[in-house]
Amino acid sequence: MSDAPLLVIAAGGTGGHMFPAQALAEAMLARGWRVKLSTDARGARYTGGFPQDVSIEQVKSATFSRGGVAGKLAAPFKLAAGVLSAMMAFRKDRPSAVVGFGGYPSFPAISAATLMKLPRAIHEQNGVLGRVNQVFAKRVNAVACGTWPTDLPEGVEGVFTGNPVRGAVLERASAGYISPGDYPMSIVVIGGSQGARILSEVVPAAIAALPDALKTHLRVAHQARDEDAETAAATYAQAGIDAEVQPFFEDVPSRFAEAQLVISRSGASSVADISVIGRPSILVPFAAATADHQTANARGLVEAGAAIMVPESQLTPDTLAANIETILTNPDGALKMVQAALSVSRPDATERLVEIVETLAKKSK
Repeated sequence: MSDAPLLVIAAGGTGGHMFPAQALAEAMLARGWRVKLSTDARGARYTGGFPQDVSIEQVKSATFSRGGVAGKLAAPFKLAAGVLSAMMAFRKDRPSAVVGFGGYPSFPAISAATLMKLPRAIHEQNGVLGRVNQVFAKRVNAVACGTWPTDLPEGVEGVFTGNPVRGAVLERASAGYISPGDYPMSIVVIGGSQGARILSEVVPAAIAALPDALKTHLRVAHQARDEDAETAAATYAQAGIDAEVQPFFEDVPSRFAEAQLVISRSGASSVADISVIGRPSILVPFAAATADHQTANARGLVEAGAAIMVPESQLTPDTLAANIETILTNPDGALKMVQAALSVSRPDATERLVEIVETLAKKSK
């Protein structure tokens, strides 16, 4: 077995948990560490982007929120088996640090680290702690926060690391901004990886309702689900707006960099991308998000003066049109929103996470 220190990363099976975990794994490998990922069978399906040098260890995990009565009754036993399995693995190959990124698959490894008093931390991507991170917030050595402010239990101090962003986003960090004016302007509309029906219904109608003098300068890139795309495209076409409506854009970072305005859900990674590139935004939190965490995610940008937040309950074509017009007819205000977004961004989020891991490892020696 190598003498290199070992980092165990524990993460659940969604991109929101897995992307920051992958960013940390890549950075620690580059520093000569060994890295293991602890996840369950569901999480293992999302590991295609992890470097080959990361060994993936599957442990039993379970959630109490799915699977019917039988699944809920079996959950404690599955989790206990997972914790025992993780403890046995840690005894064979003792980690210098264990970091959890949330999701039920992270429960066994963080539990084992807690029981064995190993150096441990959690990273929360959203402005509200997920269920598993809530359990461990008072039981770990450090709580890294991807969104600031994050609602934390009393007595728990978080460290604002930010959420790691993709290399394509970092390449466009603080990209030069062309303030709105009497020339072609770009609006990017993003509703998360699958688009968002409410944005596809309201945004085209809102842009169609803008004054003609403003509309003539606009081009729109709108990410919409297949079933919503046709109607959205037709609304833009009827209003004479140059719009590209697609189910998915591969080049979102470059589109953000060229945009005068971004209209988006406030998922943690979207907020991080908007902040690091630095763009004025109108954020529409997903109303059904657990613990309303998308509203919490938007809070930092809104309080800094970088974004306007419109709750779903207030999202109408007229309201949205008024907000779009406010931003695109005020060049100085739009530029201030850019500067405000950059002021709360954390392009060095991965390095901040690395610092936490290395500090924990030193304390364990």
